[in-house]
Amino acid sequence: MYNFIVNPNSRCGRGQIIWRKLEEVLRTSGVEYQAFLTERPGDARIFASELTSGCRESNVIVAVGGDGTVNEILDGLSFCGSITLGYIPAGSGNDLARSLKLPRNPVRCLKKILQPKYYKLMDYGVLTYGEGEISHRRFIVSAGIGMDAAVCHNILFSKTRGLLHKLHIGRLAYLLVGIKQLALAKPSKGYILLDGVQKVEFNHVYFISAHIHPYEGGGFKFAPDASFEDGKLTVCMMNNRKKRKLIPVLACSLLGRKSSNTGIRFYTCEEIAVHMEHPMAVHADGESCFCQKDVQIRCISKKLRVIV
Repeated sequence: MYNFIVNPNSRCGRGQIIWRKLEEVLRTSGVEYQAFLTERPGDARIFASELTSGCRESNVIVAVGGDGTVNEILDGLSFCGSITLGYIPAGSGNDLARSLKLPRNPVRCLKKILQPKYYKLMDYGVLTYGEGEISHRRFIVSAGIGMDAAVCHNILFSKTRGLLHKLHIGRLAYLLVGIKQLALAKPSKGYILLDGVQKVEFNHVYFISAHIHPYEGGGFKFAPDASFEDGKLTVCMMNNRKKRKLIPVLACSLLGRKSSNTGIRFYTCEEIAVHMEHPMAVHADGESCFCQKDVQIRCISKKLRVIV
């Protein structure tokens, strides 16, 4: 039995169009399946929880949507039995699909899932945040605090984003909002603690992101060396007193190149604690986790079985 969790509203309704094509293939192939269509944020998490809670049997869950849909599904999973995840990208950023080199054609993705040849045991991350009432949020691509999260927050509520997606230039939305947030961004003092041992203090940080996969924000390759199967986080810290020196770093990331600029530092660890002097935006796979001063991020090694 294949369980499809579908976000029909992803990429301004493109998810619905893709799902109709996939349903035609499923019906003609005689595959046994059931579909769960989301109507509002949080539905995918609920569906994933209901499908896996207390389940001791093998379970195949297929996400049809963007990185946010996969994030919700991951966040709702109960790892009681054997769970296999399939993914058919239908979002705007599709950073997970880019990292896994999945076909752009959704029907080809479906055929890979129905006739799987390769599986990967993939890492995922857990973001912990909040004062008083502590919250935990799983993520599959990246989590961050600062300017990159501010871009994600802005994108979630941008009216321009919808228009650009309809014109099939949704990636431009990330770039435009990124330029705006860079102009508005103010650096922060603070420190990071790597694996509870190595403390690194800083004075002019614009953002810190922890990666399972290399990309975020619709194709910005902030962590070129990130691997989803090494049990480690690749941490990217953008730190420079002069804001203009960050522009070449962002340009290299957009082009998929590793910057040699001094405005960016990389660390590798299993877990990281971040403290900022003042609250900054936080995200997990592009989904808002509000503004925080302190976050903790850790890697869960090879827990998720994925069809690739």
